[in-house]
Amino acid sequence: MYVMKCSKDGEFTQGELSPYGNIQLSPSAGVLNYGQAIYEGTKAYRKENGKLLLFRPDHNAIRMKLGAERMLMPSPSVDQFVNAVKQTALANKRWVPPAGKGTLYIRPLLMGSGPILGLGPAPEYTFIVYASPVGNYFKEGMAALNLYVEEEYVRAAPGGAGGVKSITNYAPVLKALSRAKSRGFSDVLYLDSVKKKYLEEASSCNVFVVKGRTISTPATNGTILEGITRKSVMEIASDQGYQVVEKAVHVDEVMDADEVFCTGTAVVVAPVGTITYQEKRVEYKTGDESVCQKLRSVLVGIQTGLIEDNKGWVTDIN
Repeated sequence: MYVMKCSKDGEFTQGELSPYGNIQLSPSAGVLNYGQAIYEGTKAYRKENGKLLLFRPDHNAIRMKLGAERMLMPSPSVDQFVNAVKQTALANKRWVPPAGKGTLYIRPLLMGSGPILGLGPAPEYTFIVYASPVGNYFKEGMAALNLYVEEEYVRAAPGGAGGVKSITNYAPVLKALSRAKSRGFSDVLYLDSVKKKYLEEASSCNVFVVKGRTISTPATNGTILEGITRKSVMEIASDQGYQVVEKAVHVDEVMDADEVFCTGTAVVVAPVGTITYQEKRVEYKTGDESVCQKLRSVLVGIQTGLIEDNKGWVTDIN
């Protein structure tokens, strides 16, 4: 894993690789007392010739910087971030699954590691990057997901930190997610906190709704994470002639859609087979001819080097 520290002056020291292992923290560390931490998620892909690729790591770096500003934290520069991800991927090269069998998930984490008892920013910050080989995110694999629209709990509220990848955004979804899974659902769809009528996102991924040649996704207005996979899929869809719209998506639109799918670094592009809302269950088109599958094929093709990257999205790290 890669470790780099930053003191009060806001400057990060030269980081270094070290064996993966536990870290020491003060009981009064900012991350433990006040949840002052943000993280990213990216992947290394193995090409059929054995070489490794990264997908848009500079965008992860930029998103971390924006999140750090919201949480009043210093952050690594884009170059420092990308270099750390590259070093971690290369150091763990033997753990990258063969082409088509999985990926190396890479987790950059920025946290307030210095002690702070009173409410305030930590006096020291630690940036860590570690990695793990992964397969499919959902237990269903490539099978369609069954989602449940949550009406009791909300994920984020206007003016909060729902639009940044703060650790504080994820623990609160666990109760609703656990309840939904105990009822046989794959994940939860959250509604807006004000009217509880507009779609936001799932527990860990963005959502798209397809009707004819129009693909709609909730606008990022501060409560929804600006996913890098989301952004990439929107561009691919536009290239293929679909009308891509960012807007407030009413839950009734979702229940009348032709298709629904989710996007994210972990889930990639995942088809939704059913959505249940107020005891009503709706089924959606899935399969090889679906919009979801067509977009996924292009995205994964670019990520793994099977399709020529004309957009400058892929970084060869060998």
